[in-house]
Amino acid sequence: MPMSSSVLVNRNEALDILDSLREALPTQLTRADEVLSDASLVFDDAQAQAEEIIASARQRAAQLVSEQQVVRDAQAQARQIIEHAQESASALMTNANDYCDRRLADFEIDLRKLLTQVQAGRTKLAQRLDDTQG
Repeated sequence: MPMSSSVLVNRNEALDILDSLREALPTQLTRADEVLSDASLVFDDAQAQAEEIIASARQRAAQLVSEQQVVRDAQAQARQIIEHAQESASALMTNANDYCDRRLADFEIDLRKLLTQVQAGRTKLAQRLDDTQG
């Protein structure tokens, strides 16, 4: 209506528009449900992958910690083996030095006896020379 705030709408056109909207609305709602369902599946898949990655990372971290513990244990065992070897080497060296010292002392005793015998023999020989010359 001209010069008024009222609007005239063709009833048939309005009903046709409403029917079109009613027909389109369920299709659009169905499509929206499909999109939401697809999005939910993608989200669930992504979340499952994320959980697998996190589980794998935790397992790898635990493995690395375990390997580090094995390395630390091996290093500690290696230190103990080295210390034992050094102690054994030191004991062997001490025993070898003691053995050599005992053997040298025995040789010294034998040499002194031999020296005493040589000196006694020379003294007797010198006496005989004096007796024969004199």
